[in-house]
Amino acid sequence: MTAAQPAAAASPSETPAARLESVLPALDALLAEATAAVRAKVTVGGRIDSDALEREQRAGHGLAWLATYRMALRELLHWSERLARESRYGAIEEAILRVGAAEYLAQVIGGIPMNQGEIVRAADLGLDPGRPAELLGEAARELIADGGSAEARAELAALIRAADGRAGFGDSGLDETHGQFRDEMRRFAEAEVTPYAHAWHLANAYIPLEIIQKLSDLGVFGLTIPEEFGGLGLGKEAMCVVSEELSRAYIGVGSLGTRSEIAAELIMGGGTEEQKAHFLPKLADGSILPTAVFTEPNTGSDLASLKTRAVRDGETYKVNGAKTWITHPVRADLMTLLVRTDPNEPGHRGLSMLLAEKPRGTDEDPFPAKGMSGGEIEVLGYRGMKEYEISFDGFEVPAANLLGGVEGQGFKQLMKTFESARIQTAARAVGVAQSALDIGLRYAEERVQFKKPLADFPRVADKIAMMAVEVQIARQITYFAAREKDLDRRCDLEAGMAKLLAARVAWAAADNALQIHGGNGFALEYQISRVLCDSRILNIFEGAAEIQAQVIARRLLEA
Repeated sequence: MTAAQPAAAASPSETPAARLESVLPALDALLAEATAAVRAKVTVGGRIDSDALEREQRAGHGLAWLATYRMALRELLHWSERLARESRYGAIEEAILRVGAAEYLAQVIGGIPMNQGEIVRAADLGLDPGRPAELLGEAARELIADGGSAEARAELAALIRAADGRAGFGDSGLDETHGQFRDEMRRFAEAEVTPYAHAWHLANAYIPLEIIQKLSDLGVFGLTIPEEFGGLGLGKEAMCVVSEELSRAYIGVGSLGTRSEIAAELIMGGGTEEQKAHFLPKLADGSILPTAVFTEPNTGSDLASLKTRAVRDGETYKVNGAKTWITHPVRADLMTLLVRTDPNEPGHRGLSMLLAEKPRGTDEDPFPAKGMSGGEIEVLGYRGMKEYEISFDGFEVPAANLLGGVEGQGFKQLMKTFESARIQTAARAVGVAQSALDIGLRYAEERVQFKKPLADFPRVADKIAMMAVEVQIARQITYFAAREKDLDRRCDLEAGMAKLLAARVAWAAADNALQIHGGNGFALEYQISRVLCDSRILNIFEGAAEIQAQVIARRLLEA
């Protein structure tokens, strides 16, 4: 049986998809019971109490993960249904659904890994330990018995080995237009990025400016900027496809376009008409490169305690303070700079966003701007753009570059970009996870031990099968969140869940692919060492996994 063959005929009521469909209402009921149980733990005086929610983080975060698994299983089913309607649902897709549904339902019943050492179980949520199995019933047991078997994983691994992995393993469910974008980005990445990415990483070298120019020529920087400002005017799903494919080659290249998109979204959502007309066309054509300057040495995710000050002096703001973990600032022309303009306003209310222009620097003279200095932070991965800490000492920004022209709006303006930023990060995570699968499978096929390829050994085949399953699941919930955004629906919950799961999937895939390499995976010369380092940041930036779970939990509990 090959990947092109259709799935074996079965009674409609007995197919894995039909069984999964029958389980989803029970999974909804389980989530409702868990939500009520956790809500009871953290409610004081009829309202969610922040201190209680913090004390009950394990329960709250476990609830976030349960809700994420519920969305993952739903979107896995919807993916299979779309493909079936279009006669694109074949053997490999059926095997992915069969194994994926079994594994995720088994984890819902037995324990969901929030990371390698933290497993959340029913009792953590305030439920009887046997309640998930009781509620999910016979259909779930049948799915787990069928798709959770060694034979099911072996069948999927065999299909993967026989498939053309150029665009992934299993149909991604993209329409024709998005499929063409994927193919174009893949051709570019294979020719211009993949052969050189590891050398850039090892040398801690910048992504060459020629690559940036080619990305500009392809329209990557203006992908979602409206046509009236020189962009392509496409949606977030297109952005996901482009980010995924470029990150599959090298996460640094995949991240270049996303930086321009977030800067553009800030300006589109909060800028004056003059600011839009000035900055958006230059962002769209890549003639200016942006960097986000938000984080401070003692703030991290706690932006409300931000201290960098901007004091207005006539028609100029003078900025003083320190920022850290700033990506690609040396070659950036524009900083979206979050500052405190009113020290008397506590928390978020005193924050403003400045569109701070600066000259490009070099390694020898990184910040050739008066009142600005900084030093590089050496990092394990996510190289190619370089991280810096930056000090401002009287750095001047024209008052006309206050985003929106009104002080105190900075945090609100930033909040509007959180959905897109998390969807982007999920897409990059899917690309990194797919890269790990590509590299791990290739090594498992080529490396011979005991007179046969590593891929012939069941535990290696199991790793390959589960990587393919989780990559597809993460891809589908990411695309779903993007489509919700494109429909102009609130999707902070969906975006957060996509980011939460996709980041974990990327790390697991990279870790498993390195394990397949054995000792060679620990050698810097092997690409998987880079992919492992790159994958690790995904659980941290754009909202650390713990912060992300906390935000999801609060939204669920307040609903």
